[in-house]
Amino acid sequence: MNKDAIDARLAPCGLHCGKCFAFADGEIRRLSRELRTALGGFDIYAKRFAGMLEEPLFEKYPDFERFLDYLASNACGGCRKEPCRLFRGCKVRSCSSRRGVDYCFRCDEFPCTHTGFDEHLYRRFVAINHRMREEGVERYYDEIKDLPRY
Repeated sequence: MNKDAIDARLAPCGLHCGKCFAFADGEIRRLSRELRTALGGFDIYAKRFAGMLEEPLFEKYPDFERFLDYLASNACGGCRKEPCRLFRGCKVRSCSSRRGVDYCFRCDEFPCTHTGFDEHLYRRFVAINHRMREEGVERYYDEIKDLPRY
């Protein structure tokens, strides 16, 4: 994959936007849409199965259906195109733009505390950026491109 395509999928912090549930061209959205289509009018059967099979789990199908619809309807363009929809307190996009760096590890102040991330995400952010610095962005992307984000 070329640099522009990788940059469209990796946020300046190094997280893989392409694997985010909100990413418009992502696998989660695509698979959610496919599952929603494959299930068709399953809501009618879920009600029947709840009684026939004496399985109360089927009673929760409407909640599952709402969740699936949510995953299938997200259409985020990625952190390089718009503010992050997942981490609303994220300050990385605006900071990297202001400082003129495409990835945080290329900033003179990295690691910094200008991210807006919680402790868990901050540790992950630092580790990702150290890895990208050591291996290079392309090699890092090749390592993680097929792994789940979460």
